[in-house]
Amino acid sequence: MYPDLKGKTAVITGAGKRTGIGYAIARKLASCGANVVIADLGASPGKDMQVPAGSWEEMRSIASELSDAFGVKALAVGLDVTSGESVAGMIEEVKGFTGRVDVLCNNAGASFGVPNAVHTYDEAAWMKTIDVNLHGVFRVSRAVVPLMAAGGGGSIVNTASRAGKFPPLFNGAYAVAKAGVIMLTKVMARELAGNKIRVNALCPGQIGTDLEKWRFGLEAQFYNCSVEDRERAMCATIPLGRIGSPAEVASLAAFLASEESSYMTGQAVNVTGGQLMEL
Repeated sequence: MYPDLKGKTAVITGAGKRTGIGYAIARKLASCGANVVIADLGASPGKDMQVPAGSWEEMRSIASELSDAFGVKALAVGLDVTSGESVAGMIEEVKGFTGRVDVLCNNAGASFGVPNAVHTYDEAAWMKTIDVNLHGVFRVSRAVVPLMAAGGGGSIVNTASRAGKFPPLFNGAYAVAKAGVIMLTKVMARELAGNKIRVNALCPGQIGTDLEKWRFGLEAQFYNCSVEDRERAMCATIPLGRIGSPAEVASLAAFLASEESSYMTGQAVNVTGGQLMEL
């Protein structure tokens, strides 16, 4: 628990599915007493995305669940991070909700056009992947920062990825975008320090989400093995010997959102079970 988060307002993008990291972050912050904004697309972002987003009904259900469970305010907001108009609309709803943002978790992400090598990658799918994962962080942060600064500062936590430091095969746009998120985190940390806004990034490795399950299915086809065999092979590359949970990533997000990490900014912290040990 982080008591300093009680009564603060946290916006979490990509939080509309109970199986995702965003939901786990929202639940963890709500358990600390923070009011939460569940921001997500609320519909499928396109037929070329293999893992659909959470539905609008699920988003509203999550908001109700967290409010009832932890006695906090919770709001479900439709958000398309590729649209400046949608981001502006979310800000207006947040202003009417609590009028402030103390924590922003840029968690929305997607991967389109995979599997493909760079030289066979569809250009539109490449651009869309980077737009969601990198430009989305920029758009939402740019819109939230004035509100956060006016409240005296806060914490921004960006969800990057192990893929931003160690490239996966045939998913280049996602890897490039997440590497960009890591650098954007550092840029924002330097530029916003004077506004008392800290900015850090999470770099999850293999985490038990729908996206990870889809990846194992895809790789099982590529290697002509079962999904279970592919998962076991992946676990063999992880020193802790297992797939991580969204809740474990959320625990780090809450720490970075709280004053317990008050002297940390500009960091990209690995959550990989030891699979990645570089800085």
